Amino acid sequence: MESATVRGDSRQDAPKREPAAERGAGWSPADPGPLGLAGFALTTFVLSMFNAGLVAKSAEPVVLGVALAYGGLAQLLAGMWEFRTGNTFGAVAFTSFGAFWLSYWALVTFFIGDIPETEVGAAVGLYLISWGIFTAYMFVASLRTTAAIALVFVLLAATFFLLGIGNANESEGLVEIGGWFGLVTAVAAWYASFAAVTNSTFGRTVLPVKPLGD
Repeated sequence: MESATVRGDSRQDAPKREPAAERGAGWSPADPGPLGLAGFALTTFVLSMFNAGLVAKSAEPVVLGVALAYGGLAQLLAGMWEFRTGNTFGAVAFTSFGAFWLSYWALVTFFIGDIPETEVGAAVGLYLISWGIFTAYMFVASLRTTAAIALVFVLLAATFFLLGIGNANESEGLVEIGGWFGLVTAVAAWYASFAAVTNSTFGRTVLPVKPLGD
């Protein structure tokens, strides 16, 4: 983290990056966590703007491209890299939520038309509540990470349950409340990403991230 190249120095005499094989045993990969959090935050923010009723529903297909590329593929790659770093929590979280956004894209693009119209609400509700259950137990595990990550998971669990129950009961009010929870979740995830990437780039604590479970 101390080389001029990593710190963004553009001087010609800045040391060049060496191939991974030449860096020796002390080399370690970059932290994939900020990427996974950023992909999750942005995609959640865009969809939640529609769920909260702040943007017309007719424009909602804009979410699909973001869900496929950033929330889905980028987050899935972050999860794979977390396996490489030995971070079980990050690997499970980012891989799972990357798969969530990919499944959301596939559901809306290919499959939701095959569900009888009278059953769409119940089906989507089941889908979202199931993800809420997963998020709830990941929240328990997040209590050994940081306050920012734990906040993301407790807000996300609430978002999934509100959206799931709202869809199952065809309650626009609950769906809108879930949308607002989703917006707050996105902000919390963006902060966690911003803090991690900024602190890593500056090589010191610029934005506080309180560890939990110590």
